[in-house]
Amino acid sequence: MQSPSECMDTHPDIVPDLLRPGLDLVICGTAPSAVSAARQAYYAHPGNRFWAIMAETGLTPRRFLPEEYPLMAALGIGFTDMCKTASGQDDSLPRTGFDRQRLAEAMRRYRPGMLAFSSKRAASEFLGQPTGRIAYGRAPPLPDMPPIFVLPSTSGLACRAWDPAPWHAMAAIVLAARETTTRSLNKV
Repeated sequence: MQSPSECMDTHPDIVPDLLRPGLDLVICGTAPSAVSAARQAYYAHPGNRFWAIMAETGLTPRRFLPEEYPLMAALGIGFTDMCKTASGQDDSLPRTGFDRQRLAEAMRRYRPGMLAFSSKRAASEFLGQPTGRIAYGRAPPLPDMPPIFVLPSTSGLACRAWDPAPWHAMAAIVLAARETTTRSLNKV
């Protein structure tokens, strides 16, 4: 994979990463939509189910607005994309825009509790497998990576594949880990 700086006709980091040590969960999308790029916020298209499912699963205490995404770090949730240098629909993204190495290095550096891909396309680009061979749910473990979970896209364009069940399953794992950590800290 080429580095983001080698992508042609794009700008670096259209929507900035929200990454730091100690996150319970990092959600990785494919790339920002045109609306997200314009609003400088993750999952900003009005037809996107992302912020609703985050509240529905209990990962957030309420439905946040896309522009409030920086507040998620305080909740233990971070964001990134496989393609940081281009925006738009999946079929319009440059092949050179996907940077598996950048994401792997970030996961090794920040060590989140889980890496969740918010689409099979994002997972496909990271795992190097066709989307048809990737199942929703836990992915096989990779050396030196956090546990990986693959989720159905929340995009309105992916409405035929929408299923909230994998989102609820992933959230249950994250919330259980948070509870265990809280109990452990309270015993100290």
